Amino acid sequence: MDLVEVGWGEDWIRTFAPLAMQGLAPGRVIRLNGPTCTVLAAPGELTGELAGRLRHRATSAAKLPAVGDWVGLRLLPGEERAVVEEVLPRRTCFSRRAAGGRDDEQVLAANLDTVFLICGLDRDFNLRRLERYLTLAWDSGAAPVAVLNKADLCDRLAERVAQVEGLGGAFPVHPVSATAMTGLEPLRPYLGPGRTVALLGSSGVGKSTLLNALIGREVARVGALRTGDGKGRHTTTHRELILLPGGGALIDTPGMRELQLWADSQSLGDTFEEIEAFAGECRFTDCTHLSEPGCAVLLALREGRLSATRLESWRKQERELRHLASRQGDQEARRQIKERGRRIALWARQWASEK
Repeated sequence: MDLVEVGWGEDWIRTFAPLAMQGLAPGRVIRLNGPTCTVLAAPGELTGELAGRLRHRATSAAKLPAVGDWVGLRLLPGEERAVVEEVLPRRTCFSRRAAGGRDDEQVLAANLDTVFLICGLDRDFNLRRLERYLTLAWDSGAAPVAVLNKADLCDRLAERVAQVEGLGGAFPVHPVSATAMTGLEPLRPYLGPGRTVALLGSSGVGKSTLLNALIGREVARVGALRTGDGKGRHTTTHRELILLPGGGALIDTPGMRELQLWADSQSLGDTFEEIEAFAGECRFTDCTHLSEPGCAVLLALREGRLSATRLESWRKQERELRHLASRQGDQEARRQIKERGRRIALWARQWASEK
């Protein structure tokens, strides 16, 4: 297998050089299988078993291999297995806060060039949800692209495209119909040898149909929508990196019912550029944009230069990120206290054994 087709290049070779000197071989994670993963390497697809040392060093699940990661492998001659000993530093990483209220990072896909944020133009069209995807996409380091699917079902197409373009930030917007195979050509330049694109969106937006259309054959099962509310079922049940016939890769992901933020304030500013611009004109640098005198954000709201829904969406995401930062700080403090306790206990055992 020529790994160049899926993104291996000079920058990665330089990063990998110390591992090559240790006798390791490069590979890319294409699927997670519980305690193991499937890795694409020069010999082909291999089952990757995580080295105990790698598991021990990982301070969280986010430090373990994710789909799209480049890893250092100890090949086992004559076997279709390898030991995953190292995870190379990620160039880009799309993460969310883990579902279920846990304060943990969940890495959805790593080392992406582009993220297709897929939104349905049917009854599930939701600008506020797309704003959340944009915040995470800007934080990932990959380039976001809004793909508005089911254009053939929308009789207000120009209005919907204008609404998405009005969300702020310099990102392309492409209306398509995966079932009718229309509007796909503008997506082709994002694909190709050495490039990786992830498909992200909620259930029912047509990710599997779009994936099949872009690849030119059925690689993902397509599910029907429920007749009651038009929402989709999860037809993709796991994240997987899929090779494209002409080189490059697409990462398919399950639809997400819950999308909790894992980002920083800079990414929020990228999503709400107009609010950040108004905030720079506020009288007070620590203005909360709630009731302070001289608040340029509230002035823009009163004058109709800023929509109330955009401001409320910004406030909701800002509260969520502030809460996350506070919880992360508490977790780090607890971790340091726990680590200090371990060191004291180790010192006490050593001291007792020497007496």
